[in-house]
Amino acid sequence: MKKQIEKIMSPPAPHMVGDGFRVHNFFPGPHGEMTRMSPFFMMDYNSKVEFPASEHQRGVGVHPHRGFETVTLAYAGKVAHHDSAGNSGVIGEGDVQWMTAASGVLHKEYHEKEFARVGGAFHMVQLWVNLPAKNKMDPPRYQAITREQMGKYFLPDGKGRVDVVAGHFKEIKGAASTFTPMHVYNLYLDANAKIDFELPEHYNTGILVLEGNATINGEWVNQDHLTLFANVGTEIAIETTTAAKLLVLSGEPIQEPIVAYGPFLMNTKAEIIQAYDDVNAGKFGVLED
Repeated sequence: MKKQIEKIMSPPAPHMVGDGFRVHNFFPGPHGEMTRMSPFFMMDYNSKVEFPASEHQRGVGVHPHRGFETVTLAYAGKVAHHDSAGNSGVIGEGDVQWMTAASGVLHKEYHEKEFARVGGAFHMVQLWVNLPAKNKMDPPRYQAITREQMGKYFLPDGKGRVDVVAGHFKEIKGAASTFTPMHVYNLYLDANAKIDFELPEHYNTGILVLEGNATINGEWVNQDHLTLFANVGTEIAIETTTAAKLLVLSGEPIQEPIVAYGPFLMNTKAEIIQAYDDVNAGKFGVLED
């Protein structure tokens, strides 16, 4: 049975995060639907935009996180990362940066120095992925995943491929290690491509059209629009008339209370207060601006 489409979401009005990320916030949204796409708590979508050359590295300065993971997927441009756990890296087209803040980390993200100096197209997605209560105070970790490291499924007719970031696509396994079951794919489809696959009925599922357009389960979806599925059916069929790039997110919901405040995502208000206390006490480490 086809997975039913609940709605096709237009990109919300963009806003700046720091001075380096111009994003459309698809969820959790203005009405507080904090668990609708669980385990994915937030999606900030930096649709393709041109940044002029600059000696200044635009981005977001040092800030803390606790209780979840930040996942940045790069489609154009380059992002540099540093955190107080000693991790650093640069991601470019097709790469993914998967940072597990867990018990707490300070980090900063900004345009990579050479990209900033030259300028150009910048196209990114950042997700906040919730952690179950039992893992929220685990040690921080960092996964730098290049596009070469990802599992790859090639369409039988040669009209595209799937980069498997997490979970599995058919028999191909993803590169990322996750705390709860989920599937994260980048689909690169040529014109007149067709692809069919299944995702579990009870998983929360969304598909973002990053470039081009596509017909998804019979519905036409334009670039920069998010298809949100109801938890009915398992089958997904995608067809293209032009080349298209899509991000598929599907995960088993975490059935636990959520209290979100600022850069923290916990289960109780007391845990949020403790997070602020711990940051102020220097327990998240040190990271220079």
